[in-house]
Amino acid sequence: MEKLIITAAICGAEVTKDHNPAVPYTVEEIGREAEAAYKAGASIIHLHVRNDDGTPTQDRERFRACIEEVKRRCPDAIIQPSTGGAVGMSNEERMQPLGLNPEMATLDCGTVNFGGDEIFVNSENTIIEFGQRMIELGIKPEVEVFDKGMIDSAIRLAKKGYIREPMHFNFVLGVNGGISATVRDLSYMAGSIPSNATFTVSGIGRAQFPMAATAIAMGGHVRVGFEDNVYIAKGIPAKSNGELVEKVVRIANELGRAIATPQEAREILGMRG
Repeated sequence: MEKLIITAAICGAEVTKDHNPAVPYTVEEIGREAEAAYKAGASIIHLHVRNDDGTPTQDRERFRACIEEVKRRCPDAIIQPSTGGAVGMSNEERMQPLGLNPEMATLDCGTVNFGGDEIFVNSENTIIEFGQRMIELGIKPEVEVFDKGMIDSAIRLAKKGYIREPMHFNFVLGVNGGISATVRDLSYMAGSIPSNATFTVSGIGRAQFPMAATAIAMGGHVRVGFEDNVYIAKGIPAKSNGELVEKVVRIANELGRAIATPQEAREILGMRG
């Protein structure tokens, strides 16, 4: 079984210090949390950025500052900016970090009802626009999907040349409006992607570690971090993103999966560099 790629989603756009005081906002805090995750075994840093007051932003210069800080602390890590941003942002806002020419970035492949009036809109034209831009810049997309139909959309658009192949999927399981976080549904998703594709699993909230363990056993890869879950165990806030990564490493060790270095992750994912 190939080595395990661990992605750390260190802050997201919605979780706050009220949920866990260790959630990073500032450039220094984001660098600190990325370093903790990297030292614990994360190869990929999934990056949202915040203003110092915690409000989410897709500002290109804020991304530049945070990327430079992460690179200073984690020189060979794969830095993966989010193009999801936050609910309500325009395509132009969301695509700003692509102008920094990262190795990898997220590509959301469908619209999701997150609850209440919050709708995360990704029309087919949006997916095509983002996918083509990533092809033009040589950026590896992480195809983010919240349900089975989004996999089908991604496959169809890849066949038309709008999404770079081979695809690497991120199955986000357990969000409102998306597929549930169960072994049955994870197996269904994993069995629905092309044979040359790879996948990472992001379990939300209490599903984070059960889905991580299942993904490890299946030969998939894992995302953990404060974006998806702020607890190390029931009712116990995690001290850092590094603590969450350390728990995944322990699970992987018990199940006989070695941890990929950033360079090994690049080779597994067929990335440049």
